[in-house]
Amino acid sequence: MKTIISVSNLLKVYKNGTTALQSINLEITEGQIFALLGPNGAGKTTLISIICGLLSYDKGSIAVGGYDISENYREARKLIGLVPQEIMLEPFETVYDTVRFSRGLFGLPEEKHALDKILRQLSLWDKRDQNIKDLSGGMKRRVMIAKALSHDPKILFLDEPSAGVDVELRRDMWRLIQLLKKSGVTIILTTHYIEEAEMIADKVVLIDKGAIMFVEEKSKLMKRMGKKELNIRLRQPIRKIPAKLSKYKLNISEDGLNVTYRYDTEASRTGITRLMNDLSQAGIILRDLETAQDSLEDIFVDLIGSR
Repeated sequence: MKTIISVSNLLKVYKNGTTALQSINLEITEGQIFALLGPNGAGKTTLISIICGLLSYDKGSIAVGGYDISENYREARKLIGLVPQEIMLEPFETVYDTVRFSRGLFGLPEEKHALDKILRQLSLWDKRDQNIKDLSGGMKRRVMIAKALSHDPKILFLDEPSAGVDVELRRDMWRLIQLLKKSGVTIILTTHYIEEAEMIADKVVLIDKGAIMFVEEKSKLMKRMGKKELNIRLRQPIRKIPAKLSKYKLNISEDGLNVTYRYDTEASRTGITRLMNDLSQAGIILRDLETAQDSLEDIFVDLIGSR
């Protein structure tokens, strides 16, 4: 796939001496959804702001669509739509005029049908003549997204798009993101709702303390690092795990009726067959079995915790 954003050896140090980003190298391919994950203060918003030309950097180079963002800022910026965390709108302007003005900033004509399409996609058509000040917080977030899409960008940055919005808007955004992807738009989002990344992302970028820990396809990451749990329900409660079963590192519930065994999904042997035999030999009678697999959030918490 073609690379649409290339970041090489990026360094950002604030005036107080804090290193916000260190030796960032990142290749983002066209037409995919990238989830940029990391704890608060990891450098996610700083990285996005630099790529979008809103923040300076100290060393390195960035190309967007083949344009160096320092030498060809206008060409690079035309390719980008940005939805920041903060809602910044003119309260006494109508929804339609707000979106139209954003399109005009990129030197594009009004093209009413194009603006109408965006407003309909975001369920803003019925609100098009209302002033921004009269909208709910969720509707204002929709207007921010409409502004970012007004000039038909090839890249869309969504910085915490679901923060403080209702479930309906979140679903609408997921639906719109999938439509944009199908049309060839590259999407980079940061989110605290890791289930969003698990649901829609093609690749996961994990950043912590200003450094990228890895970039990996979501499915491969979950297969490589995810573990499964075998939950064993017992007919009779047990007080403790028998010594001969200690090698399985089983966890027992407070009531003694449930035992949990965690195993690696990529291991050549799961150990489940041996465990079943050993449970039987220990006189433990099973009532039921069920399995569960780690979510992307579980993997994220484990990785950040170990770091």
